[in-house]
Amino acid sequence: MMTYPKLLFRIRAMILFFVVMLVLSGATAFPVYTEMRWLMSLHLFNDNSTMGAWLLKVWQGVQDMNDKHSFLFYGYDWMAFAHIVIGLAFIGPFRDPVRNKWIIEWAMLACISVLPLALIAGNIRDIPWFHIVIDCCFGIFGLVPLGIVRRWIHKLEKMKAN
Repeated sequence: MMTYPKLLFRIRAMILFFVVMLVLSGATAFPVYTEMRWLMSLHLFNDNSTMGAWLLKVWQGVQDMNDKHSFLFYGYDWMAFAHIVIGLAFIGPFRDPVRNKWIIEWAMLACISVLPLALIAGNIRDIPWFHIVIDCCFGIFGLVPLGIVRRWIHKLEKMKAN
């Protein structure tokens, strides 16, 4: 049988896992130029393949931005910072999951919101379909641990009431 302390530990561990993944996914925006240079040096894809052509186009854009308009990377910095700040919101449910379960539900809505953003903005920005699918996966995969946590919080809430 699941005890209150064990369930609380599981909730906190899953929240911590989610926050670490969220922060890591955002933090990769800080060194985007270095990451792209390294990725391109690996020559993983033929430039004539769909993926290779897309990566080459992205690399050329990143290079051009670095050479001519490096201040635009400041937007990447703010996006990465936003991931860190969003991660801080999970301090509430980490401390008191029942009282702050609304943050988990808000995060689930944010994950769902990734889908229309990726589908609409991706098409407007001429992002290839496979990249849009990858972006949608971030929202879908985020729902998994959050959905589990939400279910566990409901169980914890029932335990607390008894």
